Amino acid sequence: MVDHVSYYNGIASGYDSLHKEEQLKKFQIVDDSGIIISSDNLLDVGCGTGFSLNYFKVKSATGIDPADKLVEQYFGSQKILVGPAEELPFEDNSFDVVVSFTAIQNFDDVRKGLSEIKRVGKNRFALTILKGVSFFDEIESTLRDVFSDDAFSIEKIEEDKDYIFIIRAKF
Repeated sequence: MVDHVSYYNGIASGYDSLHKEEQLKKFQIVDDSGIIISSDNLLDVGCGTGFSLNYFKVKSATGIDPADKLVEQYFGSQKILVGPAEELPFEDNSFDVVVSFTAIQNFDDVRKGLSEIKRVGKNRFALTILKGVSFFDEIESTLRDVFSDDAFSIEKIEEDKDYIFIIRAKF
């Protein structure tokens, strides 16, 4: 098993140079989808250095990432915490929208992490999964199971390196 936290802590000082440009493309696609609105309380799970917290124009943004050295790189006024996706320290339905960019494949327990994302979110989610990960089909199947078709509509958008899932509760 890969120790993702150690890996990301090891590259923390250069993380934005390595990944910011590709992440910004995904942010734009999500922004263009209309899933995020200015009155939202947003949570980014696996937020890395937290530059998404400054990108999306929302009422408030919170980030959480298990790699403390990445979190230490954050410059901004939003709230950012160290912690795993599988144990989100928030009440049920705390966030209008929950996003996670290219982090799900790094969760120790994908089902538990996705279930936590669903638990703390109200009804809108934007989640991206790295295309090249060897167990992509298993992750997508788990995502579709957690966000069942009975309760949610799921739009799958292909991007250069990821698939973006725009998930909305059916009303």
